[in-house]
Amino acid sequence: MRALIQSTVPVLASLNLDESRGFYTTYLGFQVVLQATDYLIVERDGAQLHFWLCTERHVAENTSCYIRTGDCQALYREFCQRGLVLDAPVMQPWGMQELYVIDAHGNLLKFGEQPAVSHPSFAEENC
Repeated sequence: MRALIQSTVPVLASLNLDESRGFYTTYLGFQVVLQATDYLIVERDGAQLHFWLCTERHVAENTSCYIRTGDCQALYREFCQRGLVLDAPVMQPWGMQELYVIDAHGNLLKFGEQPAVSHPSFAEENC
């Protein structure tokens, strides 16, 4: 029997785990699963993000993760209602609507929604 990969979990850098916990719970609606001295796990809607304690800001500022969602506009409205200031979602040429959030330490979260309407792929447009 072939082994299956069940999911992936981003592990992001945090300069201060208490600050990361506050940002993700206050602005993004995550719940804390575990917090240790040098590690944090948060979860929302079955999706987890892990954080490791890091002392170098440039590591976080050069890190990103892509999170699939069914409704970028709804997330945008919710995050704004929670007090987060951010730009509205944008439709990308590759057919994904995306919402970008930069956390307290510089990690880039890209929330992506694939529209119900089929768009030609980037490769099809250029063939």
